[in-house]
Amino acid sequence: MKSPGGTTVALDGFGVEKGFDVLEAGVRLAAADGIRIRVFGPDDRIDLSDVPGAELVDVRESISNLDDPVPAVRSRPGASIVRAVEDTREGKSEAVVSLGSTGAAMAASTFGLKRLRGVKRPALAVVIPLPGKPVLFLDIGANVEVRAQHLIQFAYLGAAFSSAVMGVESPAVGLLSVGEESGKGRGVEIEAHDVLSRSDEIDFVGNVEGGDIPGAGADVIVTDGFTGNVVVKAMEGAVKVVTSSISDAARSNPLSALGGLMLKPALSGLRSDLHPDTTGGAILLGLRSVAVVGHGSSGPDGVANAIRVAARGAAVDAPGLTEEMLHRVGLNRGAIGSGEQA
Repeated sequence: MKSPGGTTVALDGFGVEKGFDVLEAGVRLAAADGIRIRVFGPDDRIDLSDVPGAELVDVRESISNLDDPVPAVRSRPGASIVRAVEDTREGKSEAVVSLGSTGAAMAASTFGLKRLRGVKRPALAVVIPLPGKPVLFLDIGANVEVRAQHLIQFAYLGAAFSSAVMGVESPAVGLLSVGEESGKGRGVEIEAHDVLSRSDEIDFVGNVEGGDIPGAGADVIVTDGFTGNVVVKAMEGAVKVVTSSISDAARSNPLSALGGLMLKPALSGLRSDLHPDTTGGAILLGLRSVAVVGHGSSGPDGVANAIRVAARGAAVDAPGLTEEMLHRVGLNRGAIGSGEQA
């Protein structure tokens, strides 16, 4: 796989909740990998003068979580996320990253970078580092309501990204539903299952139930944005509660404390693997350039990993490889799907 070193990433300089010092530290970590970074933020608050490969473009305007994303993006051409997307569209950068407002990042990227031909709805995907192997899970919030055609496209978008960026040969794709049987689920899942089960281009493994996500054997799991967002946040919350409860139990008496010491390395590893900083954020699939939406609560590692994910996607031309798959199966001409319109 091509190294992300030498790739240029445009970074929205606002939105990191822990402050500009954390942003700077994350940029330093990513720049140490050889990634070039153009940061759009206030030059009186951010200092990257000693970071090789990092450049600061002075921008003072931002879009917060309190703003209505679409009107804000349309009315504020000087906002940091809008400028970072524009930089990518113009070819000065090869990918864009924001750790600010998710809605603003999605709106700015969709308006500025445009969708791949035939893509009805871009989808937010996140890599979940589950024990055994990572799983690409989408959509996690871009599309609260979907039609069968959108789920079908998500399956192809996810398979293309899994193959191109994650290096999975012939990724297995599952559809999240309330039962393993093909007739289980709502109408959209049943219809999508029918179409995907007849596809020769992806390895469709059928329906996956929520409780089976960690051991489903799927490399890609597809659902609507409402369900996906709830599932991901529930998993993150469950990990925190379980690891915290085990730690509390381990301190309850001397014998338990001894067992806790033996478990500590495993628990620390699990907590680290499933921490949002490890994933780096979500990837907005279906656009003509790479866009990554990171966590506002990220620490330096989270900032750096968001930049690394974007750089890897750009280095292998994930959008181009995705478009190639869509063209090969006729999805960019509307040849696959339920026949519904977006």
